[in-house]
This record gives sequence, structure tokens and C-alpha cells, in this order.
Amino acid sequence: MGSKGRAVIGMSGGVDSSVAAWMLQDMGYEVIGITMKVWQKCMSHAEEKCCGPQAVADARSICHKLGIPHYVIDEAKDFERIVIDYFTAEYQKGRTPNPCVVCNEHFKFGSLLKKTLSLDATYMATGHYAIIEEREGRMVMRKGADERKDQSYFLFSLSQDQLRHALMPLGAMLKPEVREVAKKLGMKTYDKEDSHEICFVPGNNYSDFLEKRLGADQFHPGGIYEKDGTFVSEHDGIERFTIGQRKGLGGGSLKPRYVIDIDATNNRVIVGDQDDLLTNEFFVDRTNWVSIPELVQPMAISAKIRYAHSGAPAHIEPAGPNRAKVTFTEPQRAVTPGQACVFYDGDVVIGGGWIERQESFVSQSKNPVASDHTHV
Repeated sequence: MGSKGRAVIGMSGGVDSSVAAWMLQDMGYEVIGITMKVWQKCMSHAEEKCCGPQAVADARSICHKLGIPHYVIDEAKDFERIVIDYFTAEYQKGRTPNPCVVCNEHFKFGSLLKKTLSLDATYMATGHYAIIEEREGRMVMRKGADERKDQSYFLFSLSQDQLRHALMPLGAMLKPEVREVAKKLGMKTYDKEDSHEICFVPGNNYSDFLEKRLGADQFHPGGIYEKDGTFVSEHDGIERFTIGQRKGLGGGSLKPRYVIDIDATNNRVIVGDQDDLLTNEFFVDRTNWVSIPELVQPMAISAKIRYAHSGAPAHIEPAGPNRAKVTFTEPQRAVTPGQACVFYDGDVVIGGGWIERQESFVSQSKNPVASDHTHV
């Protein structure tokens, strides 16, 4: 066994996990590579995906080059039940899911961690760009050094136990540095493109994926309404819409319309002006606290309401068990129910939660002007 013990690393077949595996080996760990097959259909439609045939072959090739064991484990059944079903159910509720957070919590740091411990390994490693360290007996997560690649947002829901067993060797590195290391080592993955898609959604076409997954007859058609209740047009499923969307709203208008709310109870899509997308306060539920044991009093933080959001000054305060109120200093655009809101103090992850729906626009549209077009 290596001088630092045994570590299992999740191998996606990409450059990040390839270099992370080498770094662990270089640091003195005995390394075992594991690739999870999480979605059966990716084996036929996406060579570049994290569990496609080429990805598995690349991961195996890197492990062979490093002289470490490589295994493939089949998690497709549980992945379908936990991640895919969650993904489709959220759209049916008029919410926009974030499957990467759920996958990290339940698979990359859930089932893979269990496999790690069963192999008498102490640590489970990944190629994520984030930094984990211990402070006064508590595991703390910080943003990765590469601001463009930082993935701490997707990791906010990890528990203290998961973080205590986790290793992320790339946290202090920049992506170009990682590629350069891979190139110097002669790794075939050094110039492999990053994936910017959800691994199980071909072409990032969510609507098409949902229709194939659920069947068009399981969609929830209804009406599109202005926020005052004025009927705009029919729609063929709330599953096709998300907050901030401009396309597919029909009816014609002299100025741009945006989806500002989705009333899943009545299958209504509510549209309005760009200013209607601005929100300065909302609630999150299912909170998870990382660098603090719990939120007991108001706190000034920076909040990210989506991965691509740069973060903005805000205050958070307790709002009941596993719930918090978020108040931005300046209103933010398209705060989307179902997405994660993650709180930072500088580069330290305080914690986060899941954005709840607001009732303001729905309550205004309960009695549509064109009542003959009402859908229930």
C-alpha cells in the first residue's frame, strides 16, 4: 500500500481525472481507478460522455499507463431512479432541476464512496476544481483556484463525512496547467474537450429528452398568460419552459416576453417584461451547511443562484428547520425555482439550499381576463 494509504479515484476518461490520478500516485497514494456507468443509453449515443465507450476506453488506457487497476461499476439502475426520475419530476412540477448536484451527492460522493470504503481505501478522489481543508475540526470547502472552472457550486450539498473522505488534487491548479501536465506525461486525454452538457441529455435538448423519456401524452398542456391574467396562447406542456425563457411563447408582442413563473397546479405559464424577472428576496429549503454547523443569525454573504452566476452580495437569515431567507442587496435576474443557491464568504462555501417557488405572479393570474381559455 502507498505511503499515504489507498485512494479510489472516479475516472471519467477526461483530462482532469487523468491528471488527478497521476497526482495522487505522485503524492504517495496507492490508487485505484473506477469508472461508473450511470446511464445505459449513453453507451450508444455519446462517445464523449462520461460513461460512453470511448470514455471508458480512455480511462482504462490512462490507468494502464499509470500502472493502476481500473474497474467499471454499473450504477445505471440507481442513477435512473435517483437522478433521471428527479430530473423529469422537477420539470413536471414547473421547476428547473440541477442533476449535477444530485449526482455528486448520491453517486460520485455517495455510492462511489461506499465502494471506496469496501476496498479498504480511506479516500475517494475526483478531478473537481475545488479545495477541501480542515479548520478547527470541521471540513471546509473553498472555490477552486481557476475561477472559470470552479465547481464548488455543484458540491454544496456534501456532508461533513463525505468531505472528510474526499480528495480533489486539482483544486489549486488552473486548467491550462492541468492540460500541460497531461501533455508532458504523454496522456492521450491532454487535449480532450470539456463537456458542457448534462451527461444524459443529448445536445442539451431538455425538451426532446423529456418527451422521449415521458412521452408527449405525459406532458401538461395549458395556457400562456400575462401576469394580469390576459390569455396569450396555448402551450403543449409546462415541461418545455423555464424561468427567463424567451422562445416558444407565441401570441406575438411588440416587446420581448419572458417566462416569469410557472403555475404547475393549473398548467399555466406566466409571462412578463424583463423587469419582472428581477427578484431581491426569496427562500431556500433543504439547506446544507458546510463551513458552519448551522445558521443561527443573519449573515452577510455572496450568493450564486446558478452555476454561471457570478455571485452577488446578500444577507441570509434562518427561516425555520432546513430553510433560510435570502435577500440580495440589488435585485437579481431569473431566480429559478429548483436551482441551487450557494452561499460564500469570500472563497469559502458557507452552505446552500434549493430555491423555492414564489406565489406573487401566480396569485395575480388566478382569474384570467379571457376566462374561456382557462386551463385546469
